[in-house]
Amino acid sequence: MSEPAEIRVTNVRRVFHNGKHNAFTSLIRFRDRYYLSFRSCPDGHYAYPTSSLIILASDDAETWEQVHSFSVPKRDVRDGHFLVFEDKLFVYTGTWFCGDSSPDADRQRGHACEMNQQLGYGVVTEDGQTWSDPTMLEGTYGHFIWHATEHNGVAYMCGRRKREFVALEADDRSLHESAMLESDDGLVWRTRALFQTTHGNETSFLFEPDDSVLAVCRSKMSSSQLCRSKPPYTDWTRTDINRFIGGPMLVKWGERYLVGGRKGDYDEVPATVLSWLIDEQLHDVAVLPSAGDNSYSGFVELSPTRGVISWYSSHEQDAAGKAMTAIYLAELEISE
Repeated sequence: MSEPAEIRVTNVRRVFHNGKHNAFTSLIRFRDRYYLSFRSCPDGHYAYPTSSLIILASDDAETWEQVHSFSVPKRDVRDGHFLVFEDKLFVYTGTWFCGDSSPDADRQRGHACEMNQQLGYGVVTEDGQTWSDPTMLEGTYGHFIWHATEHNGVAYMCGRRKREFVALEADDRSLHESAMLESDDGLVWRTRALFQTTHGNETSFLFEPDDSVLAVCRSKMSSSQLCRSKPPYTDWTRTDINRFIGGPMLVKWGERYLVGGRKGDYDEVPATVLSWLIDEQLHDVAVLPSAGDNSYSGFVELSPTRGVISWYSSHEQDAAGKAMTAIYLAELEISE
């Protein structure tokens, strides 16, 4: 498609708010039901051992019930991502080690989480009702895992890490790199290749019918990248995008490529924006109701012209006039 089609955003609704910080959504269909995952924490956005992942289920994406929640002792859980693999539904989370309190509780003193202590965990279900206990993902220590997908019977995900796992007093983001991790069973992971060797960050993979892979990657504070590779995924090409994309989402909707994420860095007014990716350029077509702390969307295609999207935002206020960080859904329709 050479011309960007318009997207209508309808039936916007807040589906979850419990007075806590709720963020980082993932949305999927499994066994004819919708599943929605997000992090909930009474203490806020940053790393706290009080955080948990909540999983809701729905028959119609309107009425939701909680079917599971979990946390990991002494660790912050966040950025849960679904994966349907081997006829099972996995939920993966990257975790920061906290101990009994938050290492980010006093960020002004420069005390922050140590990336080398990051570790992936996952839970799995066969029916959407009975879930496993959180399982440590072998091969992910020192990595912050992000976004899982499956292709030709192999599971893949992004693992952000420090170059050579060097611990530095100052967190030099140019030394962050991103690895493509792969797994045959969804639980034991190994490194396939590095696809970002500097400023590695959150990445969404999309595999094509010809077995090539396209990735939208958050990178520097003011830019992002498109990364491409062909089997065996060891050699990558990179194209810079002069656009910050926080919490990038990349999906194929019909024959189009849809990108979602926070547009606007911390010095700007951030919003969750939907864009078509055409000839390696982003064309903005819709802005979801959002402001402040927001983004990290999930998408389910209903037809080549209809879909449903999830995201989080803090643009609304509670009864006391305080910004609430809540979970939202909306219907999307392509207008030809």
